[in-house]
Amino acid sequence: MDPLTALAASGLRARMESLDLLANNVANASTGGYKADREFYNTYVAPEAAVDDPQQVMPVVERHWTDHSQGALHATGSPLDVALDGRGFFGVNGPTGPLYTRNGSFRLAADGRLTTQDGYAVRSRQGTPLVLDATRHIEIAPDGTVTQEGNVIGQLEVSDFTSTAGLSKQGANYFRAADPKQRTAPPAGTSVEQGQIEGSNTGAAEAAVRLVSVMRQFEMLQKAVGLGGEMSKRAIEEVAKV
Repeated sequence: MDPLTALAASGLRARMESLDLLANNVANASTGGYKADREFYNTYVAPEAAVDDPQQVMPVVERHWTDHSQGALHATGSPLDVALDGRGFFGVNGPTGPLYTRNGSFRLAADGRLTTQDGYAVRSRQGTPLVLDATRHIEIAPDGTVTQEGNVIGQLEVSDFTSTAGLSKQGANYFRAADPKQRTAPPAGTSVEQGQIEGSNTGAAEAAVRLVSVMRQFEMLQKAVGLGGEMSKRAIEEVAKV
């Protein structure tokens, strides 16, 4: 494969990965607590390549990373909707272990347990599910303390990690700690806001602009591949004439 076609093909592969990430971000632009995925570009040089040979440098997406910046908070008025203003995650009991989320759109199960929309029990700071009375008014304080008619029911578990690098996505808006023994601690300065929901930190307009930009780059690289093929074809024809 000639250098032009090889470089263009490598660029096409990188742009395809970018398109997948962008499409997923756009699809979750209205998902509460969703954190956008980004890509980190680098260049690949084959071990046998000559030193400082630009024709042997290939663009690649080296890794993906998650943008954990806070999304905008939106008032809903529902007493079971809560958002975190600051760092941290709500702790929930997933099917195979602890999960963490920024999506505080909770509901009450038939047995009174506070759960996520997916039915995962929301944990208290003691690690146990919170059980509430659906007939009584629910108040959630900025520190996560849940009370009903003056009686303290428990306190929402809000956990923070020294580094989010050890978190992997589980579904659209859940995270799992790579090391189950990784220690967590309540985040300093974080406030639990009742009656609000944190939106996705994917900017719909920004994502749309990036999507168009990547598509245009993809089209140009496709033309480059076609041009490389045409040049190779003509070179072969000229050699055949000789």
